Amino acid sequence: MKLVYSGKTKDVYQLEDGNLLLKFKDDATGENGVFDPGANTVGLTIEGAGRAGLRLTKYFFEILHQKGIPTHYIDADIEQATMTVKPATLFGKGLEIICRLRAVGSFLRRYGDYVQEGQPLDYFVEVTLKDDARQDPPISEDALDMLGILSHEEYAVLKDLTRRITAVIKEELAKKGIELYDIKLEFGRVGPDKQIVLIDEISGGNMRAYKNGRHLQPLELEKLMLE
Repeated sequence: MKLVYSGKTKDVYQLEDGNLLLKFKDDATGENGVFDPGANTVGLTIEGAGRAGLRLTKYFFEILHQKGIPTHYIDADIEQATMTVKPATLFGKGLEIICRLRAVGSFLRRYGDYVQEGQPLDYFVEVTLKDDARQDPPISEDALDMLGILSHEEYAVLKDLTRRITAVIKEELAKKGIELYDIKLEFGRVGPDKQIVLIDEISGGNMRAYKNGRHLQPLELEKLMLE
């Protein structure tokens, strides 16, 4: 296998058949040892986080597949902490799409004059550029189109998929008495027809979830969901 990319929370390898292998790490984003799904740096290492993230990712991707929502997922090996996926082309150098159900995190920091902490939001979708040096700046639909990153038509597809996926995740969490506050998703284009599909992972590491008003850490979320 050839290492093609080493990321903060996983490494990406090229397989001989053209697919990719994602190797999940035990590293989590945050600062000063405190987990934060929106952080641009690795802030802590949590033993078992890689496998936990993969278990939850496998669980959610298979549910999305049953509901006809397109993803890059092929299969997963929990013991090896690896996931086999279809190769996807990024939008520009990569986008992060956040869907917010409550006002917390960077949304609250930016718009605190207008919202209360934890205020309900109606599937608010925002897009940021994956750019650590510039702290993942938010970008508008018009700017995405003008800069040739994403067309208006593609934006509409991406926004619809984001809301549909978030609704599925919210529903699954609610079955365990867990409330989803926000989730960070990534998309890419797959195949000759450049179909827009969900890529990367869906785990405790890229969402804020609460139970009885308490923020759940990634390992705790996985345990509650899959026990």
